Amino acid sequence: MSSALATSGAAGRLAVYSGTFDPVTLGHEDVTRRAAQLFDEVIIAVAIAHHKKTRFTLQERLDMVAEVAARMPGRVRVLPFEGLIMDFCRQQGACAVVRGIRNITDFDYEAQMAAMNRKLHPAVETVFLLPQAELQCISSTLVREISQLGGDVSQMVSAPVAARLAPRPLQA
Repeated sequence: MSSALATSGAAGRLAVYSGTFDPVTLGHEDVTRRAAQLFDEVIIAVAIAHHKKTRFTLQERLDMVAEVAARMPGRVRVLPFEGLIMDFCRQQGACAVVRGIRNITDFDYEAQMAAMNRKLHPAVETVFLLPQAELQCISSTLVREISQLGGDVSQMVSAPVAARLAPRPLQA
């Protein structure tokens, strides 16, 4: 085990799982559940995402993720964040960043980000987790598109999230 993962603060080993979560999918839920089994606490860090158009406002995304997190085993908190994830990790006292990897394209991008994050904050490890095989094809982008076109997303998101996905325009 890496020294960063072995480090324990007052709350124990804390990991951060960040993303836009627009919307939170069953793949995100699966990765969070897996992380909650590995760490004493997981913060789901919902990006303010001022650089992209989102279907849901920040508050709506925080509410959806909080509803999902309430059903998780272990200590899972939900917080908004803006800026560099390594700055957020430093502020929270995290020892790891959790990233979900669905395919080789994700891995290529995430490996580059992990290397850059290590330069920014070497004490924080990046942990890659694979969602269950049947969830690996799900992305928030595809869920938004399928939903917007009237398709059934009930096997891609939890029921409360599906209820919020009635067709609506993207946020500016």
